[in-house]
Amino acid sequence: MEKYKWQSKIKMNITLLRIMGLWPKGDKTYEPGFYMVYCSITVSLFIFGHLFFQVVNVYFIAHDLKSIVATSYVLLIEIMGGVKAYYLIKNMKILKEIMIIFKSDWFQPRNTQQRNLIEPTIYLWTTVYIVFLSMCFGCNTFWAIYPMMDKFEEKRLPFLGWYPYDYKKSPYYEITYIYQVIGICYLSTVHVNVDKLISAFNVYTSCQFDMLTDNIRNLANVDQTSSNDVYDNMLRCVEHHKNILRFIESSTKFFNWILFWHLLFSGVSIGITMFQLTAVVPLSNEFYSLLSYGFAITIQIFMHCWSGNEVQAKSSNLSYAVFESDWTDLPEDIKKKLLFSPCI
Repeated sequence: MEKYKWQSKIKMNITLLRIMGLWPKGDKTYEPGFYMVYCSITVSLFIFGHLFFQVVNVYFIAHDLKSIVATSYVLLIEIMGGVKAYYLIKNMKILKEIMIIFKSDWFQPRNTQQRNLIEPTIYLWTTVYIVFLSMCFGCNTFWAIYPMMDKFEEKRLPFLGWYPYDYKKSPYYEITYIYQVIGICYLSTVHVNVDKLISAFNVYTSCQFDMLTDNIRNLANVDQTSSNDVYDNMLRCVEHHKNILRFIESSTKFFNWILFWHLLFSGVSIGITMFQLTAVVPLSNEFYSLLSYGFAITIQIFMHCWSGNEVQAKSSNLSYAVFESDWTDLPEDIKKKLLFSPCI
């Protein structure tokens, strides 16, 4: 049977990260050379530079609570994008090892039935991601156009920021405007693709538990020539479980701190966004940009919570799978080994 290509589901995300300078080619990590220089330039220009001007601006508007609130809900998530880029670069070696694990035979479905078993979870995950991607696209679109639609003569920027020049003069205004749009698109792309990777690891883990559960259920439901065949199948299940645990350990090393800061910053941002919705003109372009932003963060949190819950729910099925198998006719020594098997 043809191998299931787990990486194909995140191929586009990896390609985008590579274009942005955040994913070295092949199985290598960052090494001195052109790509490392390219990464340094893009990250410095579109993440740290974009954030720097907005953070400095907070100092100059510290006396204006309304302005601080208006800029903080976006600034927090932009900072979170920088944090994600940092952990992505820092843990690149772990990520490359995870990509190799995907190709392992232990993670391959054994038959068509197991392929059909995991497809609904993959489909639902893809659907949630598409909804999240659509929300981010809509949010960025509103951010990019609402200053031009509302009071264009005031020459407002999409985001409040301090610049060492009068940005309201042409062509500084146009250049600064485009720079902010590119910066937020870069940060949004980091958010979307890193979140897709994290949710992919959780969804793939839940799929592995689905396949392992199916293997345990059918442990004795095949034509066995001896009890040794059942025992060999059980050992394969145990080894599969160990590989799943190793995969979980590697993936959580990558995203545990990302999710911690993400949930913290997102919770604060949602609260500020809800407050801002009550302060802007209803049904204005700014109102819709806030609304789409709030929906995007909510879907973002849901995607992580749902995929994490899938891992917990699917792993809990292992302890019941052995009793759903045809274990009653097995030899006594096999029954005892099943009872003390570490994967159940």
